[in-house]
This record gives sequence, structure tokens and C-alpha cells, in this order.
Amino acid sequence: MAEKKGTSRKIKTVDGIIPIVRNLRSRKKRVILCHGVFDLLHPGHIRHLEEAKMQGDVLVVTLTKDKMVRKGPGRPVFNERLRAESLAALECVDYVAINEGATAVEPIKKIKPHLYVKGGEYSKREDDLTGKIYDEENAVRSVGGDVYFTNDITFSSTALLNTHFNVFPDDAGRFLEKFKKKYTSEGIIEALRDFKKLKVLVIGDVIIDSYCYCAGLGKPSKDNIIATRYLYEEQFAGGTLAVANHVAGFVDGVELVSLTGGEKEHSDFIKSKLNPRIKTRLFKKKGMKTVVKKRFLDPSFLAKMFELCYIDDFILDDPIEKEIVSYLRSVISKYDLVIVSDFGHGLMSPGIVKLVCDKAKFLAVNTQTNSANTGYNFITKYPRADYICIDEPEVRMAMQDKFSDLTRIVPALRRKVRSKTVAITRGHKGALFYDGKNGFFDVPVFSKEIVDRIGAGDACLSVTSLAVASGMSLDQAAFICNAVGALAVLIVGNRTPVEPVSLYKFIVTLLK
Repeated sequence: MAEKKGTSRKIKTVDGIIPIVRNLRSRKKRVILCHGVFDLLHPGHIRHLEEAKMQGDVLVVTLTKDKMVRKGPGRPVFNERLRAESLAALECVDYVAINEGATAVEPIKKIKPHLYVKGGEYSKREDDLTGKIYDEENAVRSVGGDVYFTNDITFSSTALLNTHFNVFPDDAGRFLEKFKKKYTSEGIIEALRDFKKLKVLVIGDVIIDSYCYCAGLGKPSKDNIIATRYLYEEQFAGGTLAVANHVAGFVDGVELVSLTGGEKEHSDFIKSKLNPRIKTRLFKKKGMKTVVKKRFLDPSFLAKMFELCYIDDFILDDPIEKEIVSYLRSVISKYDLVIVSDFGHGLMSPGIVKLVCDKAKFLAVNTQTNSANTGYNFITKYPRADYICIDEPEVRMAMQDKFSDLTRIVPALRRKVRSKTVAITRGHKGALFYDGKNGFFDVPVFSKEIVDRIGAGDACLSVTSLAVASGMSLDQAAFICNAVGALAVLIVGNRTPVEPVSLYKFIVTLLK
């Protein structure tokens, strides 16, 4: 096989670099390692890498794989191969490798550099949002190396990309230019970190979301149906389980109260999927099925074919309703915030609704309209809520108004439910927030990149409830809503919650 020519000869796998480094060490050569995303190679990067090379004989640069970049939707702008080629084109760089993992720890342990070089901004370790700098330092020292921080001119790839590469939709770019004149990413992230002090009670319907992946085979000769071939299946903790998992990432104290059937396999699944920090009180109703929503999808594009629901229609009977009401009455005063995630599947009876409306210190509510409850699960069944977060079709159905402008409908809803703040999520149109003091605040979407919309509303409810309950301003809460939404639609189902660090890094990206 012909030897690679030009810069491509410098590009290796991490494992491919190991024997090269072993040989260099045997010849007493000093090996330097740098790591990063390098989405837009700029003068700051070049000076950083040149200074790094001056500390030894050979400079190896590893870069973050595309799917591991946690800077939010639309990033990286340049794919991993282009980023690798750009780095390899620099004279000071001897070898480049794409890291398969999420951090530099694994390549550090494999390459065993004499020196691991980071930019001067990382010398203040407490400013690293991920906290991974400590893991990297420990990894370097475990292989006998040391850490060095460069101290030259710096630029922000994110700021340059935001300014010159139209990373965001036009209306989002205009919005962010105004917003960042008023707020900083540091200030908003500090407010998000303050959520930890809140004690939160989550109440609502348990749903197990099942994704059954199938490949289409075509039409059988004797039937007017489409045949598919089963491939594989995965299950997610949905409904109020997802809400509790989102909340648990941001606060130290969270309890989940809900109702399930008696199936052991579902109980074991729920336990395995909930964040271990969540305290649970799951009541069981004899003869009831735990709600399972099985969606059949083509895995290539996550195109949903149809849905099969395992669900009972029931009225919560007196004995179990009294038991739940009694328990809630005994604990509700301990919590700063109660989040109700009402999917209309039977838990939120009139007695439980009355209890939470009467006793919650701060009540946040979402009532969802879905195929199992259309026309029967409106937000107006709650006589009081401090914060409402629902989508536009749900507010229109609740107010029986299909055509009026939302600026007329939302204030009427707010009066009817005696709510302080209302958030209306509007899909590709963004989000509209309203309160009596500040009026309306409209935020456009920050990204049009969508993997799966299932669970995005739960994520927005979870984090914005914390924001509004903690006293954040209306415009900041609306900004956070769309940042969370942009991250949530990149997650398949409720495979993982929106993690605080991912949100922090996206906020930094937005406000550079």
C-alpha cells in the first residue's frame, strides 16, 4: 500500500500513536499532548500549539469526536475529519488523532505524554464548567507526566463562529445580540447552580416509553397492510419519571409521588432508570396496568410508524385517593416547589388536584393533551397554579379559542387559573412567556436541528419551573426554556435527561 502523503500522514488513531510514542520515548524524545475541539482554528490556537511544541520534541494533538462535542445544537460547525486536517496542516503539529471518548483522560493514559498542555484559561480550575480538568491532571500524573498552561493571546472559537458563520437562525441571532447586552453566561449559570437549594416534590403519571425499531418489508400479497421486520427495542423512563430525572440533575432534594400497577418488571425498570438521588413514593393500584406507550419506528430517521398504548381508563377510587391525599398532606409543606406533570391517565383526581392547589407553597403545572385524553385534560381543572407550562394547542383547546391571538388568550387563561406566570411552548416558533407585571416575552428557537421531540416539553417544564420558583426574571426563564428545548430535541426519547453541564456549556455558546 502506498504511503500517505501530505498532512494526512500525520492523522492516526489514538491506538496507532501508541507504538510511535513508545519509539520516541526509547530515543529520549519529549512528547507533548494537547487536546480540544478546535472547531475553528484561529491565531489563539496556533500560538497555543506553537508554545506547546516548544516544551518538547514531538507534539501530539487529540481532538473531540463530533458526537462528543457538548456545545449545543449546530456544533461542531466543521466535522472531525476537517478539524483533523486543519490541525495536521500546522508545521508545529506532528500527529493528530480523533478521540473516541468524551474526555482527554483515555488518550492521556494511552499516550503517556511527558507534558499535557492546556490554555491559560484552564489555570483557574474552578472556572472549568465540566470539572474535567481535575480528572485530566490526575491522569497525567498517574503516567508520570505534568501539566503546563500556555499564556498567550486567546480568542474564542465560539464567538467567532457566532459572529461570522450564522450558527443560529436569523431571528435567534438578533435576539441573542440584545440579550447578551443585558445578561452574561456567568450570571445565568450562577443562578442555575443556586437551584440546588430548592426542595422539590414531583407528582404525576408514570409512563414507560418503548421504542420498537423496525425495518419496512413492503405490502403482503394478501393484505392491505405494511409488513415490518423487528430489529430491537429500548425503553425509557417517561412521563413524570422523566420530569423527576431532569429536576434531580439541578437540585439536591427531590421526591417523586406517583401511581403504578403491580408488575414487578416495571417496578424494577423504574428503579433502575431513576436518578438515585430521587426519593420515591409509588402507590400501587390493584388490577391497574402501568402505562406503557410503545412506538414503532424506522431507526434510520426515527420516523414513527404507529403507537400502541397499554393503558387503563379508570377513576381513582376512594381508598387509594385518600391514601395518596393523606401522604401528600403530610409531606407537601416540606417542599419549596411542587411540579405536577399531568398526562390525564388517572392519578390527578379532583381530591389530589384540590390538595396540591390548596397546600403547595409554589405550584407548577403541565397538563398534557394526548391521544388517550383529548378533550378531557385541560389546565383549567386547576383552580390555582403559580406557574403553567403548556403548548399552544393545549392552551387553545382549554380556552376553546382556535383563532384569536395568544396575546388575548393567555391573559384570560392566567386569570382563570389564578396563575402568576404562563409559558407557552410553540415548537419551531419558540416560546412565549407572560406575567401580569412584565407582560409578554417572546423567544425564538435557538436551533432547528431535531432528532426527536418526545420529552422536550417535560424537560422545559422541569427546568423552567425551577427558574420561575427561584425568582429568575421572566426573560431569563424564557431564554432557559428555549436553551433546554434545543438540547432536549437532540435526545432520543427520554434516553437521558438534560444535564446541567450540557446546559451550562450551551449557554456559554449562545452568549459568546
